[in-house]
Amino acid sequence: VQLQASGGGLVMAGGSLRLSCAASGRTFSNYAMGWFRQAEGKEREFVATISWNGGLRFYSDPVKGRFTISRDNAKNTVYLQMNSLKPEDTAVYYCAADLSRWADTRVGAYDYWGQGTLVTVSS
Repeated sequence: VQLQASGGGLVMAGGSLRLSCAASGRTFSNYAMGWFRQAEGKEREFVATISWNGGLRFYSDPVKGRFTISRDNAKNTVYLQMNSLKPEDTAVYYCAADLSRWADTRVGAYDYWGQGTLVTVSS
């Protein structure tokens, strides 16, 4: 599975961004997808995950109510809509694929990772 994340950039606090992650190499609808982030000097952390058919979605507490994960299996793409962005959301955001199909919040559950896209939120 190859994953290509895009959509990062510089935005002011309170603004919005939508990240996209295009997948190739296996049948996209057969696996769960997740978004993680890693701020400078910190460990990679869970942000959001969605099951293979979109029926299950989980979010970390810091982003709950502000971020929305979705997927379009016809386009082999997963999205992360980020609203009401805060400076503490600044990080490199990674998409990842979990071949078990079910949404998982653990970094170690994911089999494939994209290259990351930088999101910078200015105050």
